[in-house]
Amino acid sequence: MGTVVIGSDHAGLHMKEFIKEKLHGAGYMIIDKGTYDEKSVDAGVYAIAVGKDVASDPIGKKGILICGTGIGMSINANKVNGIRAALVSDLFSAKMTRAHNDTNILCMGARVIAESMAWEITKIWLTTEFLGGKYAKRVESTIEYERIRK
Repeated sequence: MGTVVIGSDHAGLHMKEFIKEKLHGAGYMIIDKGTYDEKSVDAGVYAIAVGKDVASDPIGKKGILICGTGIGMSINANKVNGIRAALVSDLFSAKMTRAHNDTNILCMGARVIAESMAWEITKIWLTTEFLGGKYAKRVESTIEYERIRK
């Protein structure tokens, strides 16, 4: 099926564990970058760890990040070159962020959506293919900007 690198802060821990269980049942290989308990932590540490891992193997890996709102995770993950992280809380956006933007990290908020919705979003996001074509030009412009700013 593929490899999913997953991470959360303390607020996203329970949802992360729920998603991991569902991914395992669906046949995905999972790499868990933490956190592993409910002690307060900086979401950015986990966003960067997941981002670096996904960026190291952009063909073979996708990432999922969960915090209270998903906002902190998406901001931090997008600081990693090669990452296109999107905060998603609905099914249409889950599909379009893959189809049009070729995102490689899905961010969700455990205090925003229910676990069942998070799983539905995850399934759509993981199974939607990038459309390419005119959208490939748009993604390439983002990649080119990353090359320039290094």
